[in-house]
Amino acid sequence: MIGGLGTAPANSPHLRKTGSRTVVSDLGGELGNGVEEGAMYSVIADELKIASMPISTTAIMPSPILLWRFKVLLFVIWGFICCKFGWDSVMRMSADLRDLFLYEAFLYYNPLLLVTMMVWLWGINLWVFSQANVNYAKIFDLDQNHLTHREIWKCATWMTIIVPTSMTAYLYLYSHGEVSLAASQPVLLYAAVAMVLIFPFDIFYLSSRFYLLRTLWRIMFPLQAISFSDFFLADIMTSMSKVFSDLERSVCRMVHRQVATIAWFEADSVCGSHSVAIPIVLVLPYIFRLFQCLRQYKDTGEKNTLLNALKYSTAVPVIFLSALKYHVFPEKWTSFYRPLWLLSGVLNSLYSFYWDVTRDWDLSCFTRIFKFSKPSMVSSLLYARKWVYVWVIGSNLILRCTWTYKLSAHLRHNYLTVFTITALEMIRRFQWAFFRVENEWNKMNSKSNIQLSMTEIGNEEDKLLASSDHNV
Repeated sequence: MIGGLGTAPANSPHLRKTGSRTVVSDLGGELGNGVEEGAMYSVIADELKIASMPISTTAIMPSPILLWRFKVLLFVIWGFICCKFGWDSVMRMSADLRDLFLYEAFLYYNPLLLVTMMVWLWGINLWVFSQANVNYAKIFDLDQNHLTHREIWKCATWMTIIVPTSMTAYLYLYSHGEVSLAASQPVLLYAAVAMVLIFPFDIFYLSSRFYLLRTLWRIMFPLQAISFSDFFLADIMTSMSKVFSDLERSVCRMVHRQVATIAWFEADSVCGSHSVAIPIVLVLPYIFRLFQCLRQYKDTGEKNTLLNALKYSTAVPVIFLSALKYHVFPEKWTSFYRPLWLLSGVLNSLYSFYWDVTRDWDLSCFTRIFKFSKPSMVSSLLYARKWVYVWVIGSNLILRCTWTYKLSAHLRHNYLTVFTITALEMIRRFQWAFFRVENEWNKMNSKSNIQLSMTEIGNEEDKLLASSDHNV
């Protein structure tokens, strides 16, 4: 009957479980059917086993937040260990030797610590650019494999771990009498940094390292048209002139085998604080930038590039007048050269401040860089706030004036003060980068809008001409 329950033969091929695979066989005996059912059940069991494997694997993996917290915990523990070993090592030394030894250790490691700080700050710059939809890759002419802010921070993290670890090992080995091993620590660190930069194989971000080295080459030898990335990096190098000077002194002592020896007590030695190489290295970034401006004038004929070149030339007397203190009589320095040094320092600071505010930045869109595409606490705190104007202009003026202190070779004995001022100058350059890149991005957008409008006007004129020809 319709709707009744019918019975089917036991060996019917239609007796299958829902979702099972189709089994094709003849209508044989009970043995063949049992074999088929056994094979069918084994296939189902294998499918269930395979389907369950990704679930169990996913359950084993910890969450990204848990991993991040674990990394932070390890970082804090590592920092505490470095501080503990470093402090105990310093306290083992006598009081009269302690300050001199710390000055030497500071000379070797403070340049790399400041470079690490600059890498962290540059990562923050890139993060803000990405949040504000500023196409910095187009501005700096980067390829599609360029480093993002996350990769920049990864590099900065490793630098933050390696440099203090080497410094702690240097302090520990020297305080425990292992002078030769202690002397090898900064040498190995500097050699490792150089090898990473010039390593020719496709590891450690080869394309980005090549881009950096190529830009440095273009800065030192401006034989071609100057791009935005060329003079942007050269401007950053002027803020790091003290870093390059300390690097030169450190490498000089390593070459002359003066690391962890009494030779660094002598200020008049070949690598001492009175060395002629110090003002030469200090002035090199400004000379590079000066030649870039002259090259831009040759290519474009714009008079503003000559005024910009004049700005960089004002740093030269600040550096060399300061260095004269060690090569003239004290009375001559006090009565004649020191007033000239002060006057040149004031001129350089005010001229540089004026150029920052009126030329490098555009005050009409001073805070648009902090308008993020998504709501953010940082954006709401900084975007279109008057205090941002006051802070950036005021801090730029103050730090421009204190930067003269760092450029002066005769003030280098206050190494903690000079380190602090150099770090503050890098912070000034960090906030300068926001508005300098924003200004360039606005210029590129305005040029593209003008080209687009000109193209539209040309198309409309063609249409009008075509319609008039048709009417005729």
